[in-house]
Amino acid sequence: MDGTSAGPRPGPLPLAADGYPAAGGVARRPVGQAESARANRGWWDAAAPAYLAEHGRDLGDADFLWCPEGLREADAHLLGEVAGRRVLEIGCGSAPCSRWLRAAGAEPVALDVSGGMLARAAELNRATGLRVGLLQADAGALPLTDGSVDLACSAFGGLPFVADAGAVLAEVARVLRPGGRFVASVNHPLRWPMPDSPDPDDLRVVSSYFDRTPYVETDDRGRTVYVEHHRTVGDWVRAVVGAGFVLTDLVEPEWTPGRTETWGQWSPERGALVPGTLVLVADLPR
Repeated sequence: MDGTSAGPRPGPLPLAADGYPAAGGVARRPVGQAESARANRGWWDAAAPAYLAEHGRDLGDADFLWCPEGLREADAHLLGEVAGRRVLEIGCGSAPCSRWLRAAGAEPVALDVSGGMLARAAELNRATGLRVGLLQADAGALPLTDGSVDLACSAFGGLPFVADAGAVLAEVARVLRPGGRFVASVNHPLRWPMPDSPDPDDLRVVSSYFDRTPYVETDDRGRTVYVEHHRTVGDWVRAVVGAGFVLTDLVEPEWTPGRTETWGQWSPERGALVPGTLVLVADLPR
């Protein structure tokens, strides 16, 4: 992954009526690292206002939500003790998780590929008085020195959108101190072969779980504007172990009782039947 040097952005993206970038076409085809980074940087820049208008209240200004099922770090403690620890958040968006970490006594650094998301993060830093360091970079080229952070985390940030997850995990291992922990939530691989719908009636297999061909959206000029990559559970395990981590836990969060939020394909009805999120908990040996 060549970080912020992944090439120029494709220019302003036309928006649909819902405020998100309009998809002129959808395909399944191979996509390389630079193309993924460039497309998703532009998509998230354009989508940031609509995404935060839709989900900002649920995400909060200083809260740590791991997934649409409603699992929060305040309850799960997946990172362990954070006070006094330097924490890198990868794919921070508007950085509510990093501001929660700051309030909990950590020293967070929040990183995202999207300048649009980071602009909102800077606004919320000022509004909340919880200032965290913000970095714009790609997850595959972390602008940090070796062994410079105690913990790293990513709540649906970065990993589903990179072509080479192993390279990202190797970068995380590089910047973590020995004994450090990395926790990341991603789409549960079981969701890939099913329709992107919150309706439990749509729980049917329409493609192969084993087909890793990326999902690609293009604009009306045929430019790649969005890419998402699929890995099986086994792929994730091998990537984590291959980067030198010890896989400590695999968490499949159940739907939080009483939670009514519908978030894309996640819903209370569907969440009661199948998992929607996979959380990887990995430790770097001392």
